[in-house]
Amino acid sequence: MNLFQIALKNMRQRGVASWLTMISVALGVALMVGVLVLHQIVGKQFSQSGSGYNLIIGPAGSPTQLVLAAVYRMENSISNMPWRYFQKWANDPRVELAIPLCFGDATEQGDFPVIGTMPQYFKLPYARNPKPQPFRVQGDFLRGSWDAVIGSEVARRNGWTIGSQFQLVHGGARGVDAHVHDEKFTVKGILASTGTPNDRTVFVHIDGFFMLAGHENPLAEAIKKEALYFKEPEAELFKKYEKELENERREQAALKLNPKHAAHAVPDLSKEVSAILIDTKGEEGDQLTRANFALSIETELNEEGIAMAVNPVQVMEKIMRLFVGNVQLAFLCLTGLIVAVSGIGIFVSIYNSMNERRREIAIMRALGAQRRTVSLMILCETLLLCLGGGVLGLLLGHGLVFIASPIIEARSGLLIDPRAFSPWEAIVLPITLGLAALSGLIPSITAYRTDVAETLAQ
Repeated sequence: MNLFQIALKNMRQRGVASWLTMISVALGVALMVGVLVLHQIVGKQFSQSGSGYNLIIGPAGSPTQLVLAAVYRMENSISNMPWRYFQKWANDPRVELAIPLCFGDATEQGDFPVIGTMPQYFKLPYARNPKPQPFRVQGDFLRGSWDAVIGSEVARRNGWTIGSQFQLVHGGARGVDAHVHDEKFTVKGILASTGTPNDRTVFVHIDGFFMLAGHENPLAEAIKKEALYFKEPEAELFKKYEKELENERREQAALKLNPKHAAHAVPDLSKEVSAILIDTKGEEGDQLTRANFALSIETELNEEGIAMAVNPVQVMEKIMRLFVGNVQLAFLCLTGLIVAVSGIGIFVSIYNSMNERRREIAIMRALGAQRRTVSLMILCETLLLCLGGGVLGLLLGHGLVFIASPIIEARSGLLIDPRAFSPWEAIVLPITLGLAALSGLIPSITAYRTDVAETLAQ
């Protein structure tokens, strides 16, 4: 019978104590695995999600809120910008591609965020690291006004396929006051999984989005906003659009007599966008030119003070460092404490058992077992306990991630892959076994120094 067989036999004899020791190790390892996996997933989300473009233009306000709305779909816009302002940047010589985003609505089923945009959105890669990652779709991208493209998570959770139809909830509101638009969008494409917020987003054609009732800005307010953004006299603009204002008054009067909420064409003046994604000019790999153009646009807008241009990567790194990083650091510290407590628990369990096993050790010595053999037997038992607890902890940790992923997604909007693994998990078991060796060192020395004659006499 070798040392490991003897150690296993001793563990079975002390079944309750052995299982409690392994469970304490498993809990520490499970928490460590959970933190490592979530750290990797969140880090990947914050590094990939906005890397297909290098600027986001939005109304002046909080850069963090703009990124959370435009990239992660976790917030709504503070305000909107005139359609003409989007056209200005689309025609800017420094801009390769400008993509408008309109958000605020949500799907009636599943409450997924809805983005009104152009088909060109899918021309930008959803990630550029380590190389550009293009969107892949089953079906077609946006073509007609009432077409929609849905993320893989939306399709999975709602059970939607090509041809499925759905309605939007105006403003994403819920409850008795919620207004569901009568018009239906049709799913024309389903995106392949990207591991980004695109997976849980519904994209609808911007033309259809504008035609929905309540999505247009009243002309009087639109004129004031255009005057603000383009620094033009309000009086001149009101005079310029006098005919359009009169037509709007007639339409409002007709609606009072015959209320309806049907889709209708909207003049460009009444159209608004929530954010604009900007991809500056520059050959692939020419990051310096792209960065210089982006910096010049950012500086120009920040000096004007009406709108702002935000580098999404910088904001995401700030969010990662200030918010996510602090939480992760707290969890890692807590994990370290739990692992340390587990190590102390192993030591106390093995050390206390030594008093009960002195006679057993003395008999083994009397039958010819060497001091070194007895000492290694105790050390083997400690290693087996930690190895069993470590393996159990790995399974338990991934089980917790699997269970927690839909909860985290529902509460935070971050898409968590329940099957994700972290490369750092490779060091978990070696660390656990190293902790076992330290914990079993003193008990093994105690076994080594056991006096045979004195113990048998007692």
